[in-house]
Amino acid sequence: MKKQIVQVSVVQSAKVMAAVYLVTAIPVVVLAALFMSAVMPAGVGIAMLIVMPVAYAAGAFIGVAVGAWIYNQVAARIGGFEFTTAEVGAATH
Repeated sequence: MKKQIVQVSVVQSAKVMAAVYLVTAIPVVVLAALFMSAVMPAGVGIAMLIVMPVAYAAGAFIGVAVGAWIYNQVAARIGGFEFTTAEVGAATH
């Protein structure tokens, strides 16, 4: 059975992806801060630990919000993504 996604929630999509990017950014920034601590003053590394994940998440929120809005504009005119669904697993009835 084919289904089509004709609209996505702009704000909800952006919130979810911002949270995913925030969680993803934390270990990357921690590793980068460890490497950079050898060449930069301590205050810069600590500031980076706070600022970079938040900036990464904010950028993701804005990028996904714009992308979702564009998707909705395009999907309204030519249709959305199509995908096929199938039942999996045994029925328990």
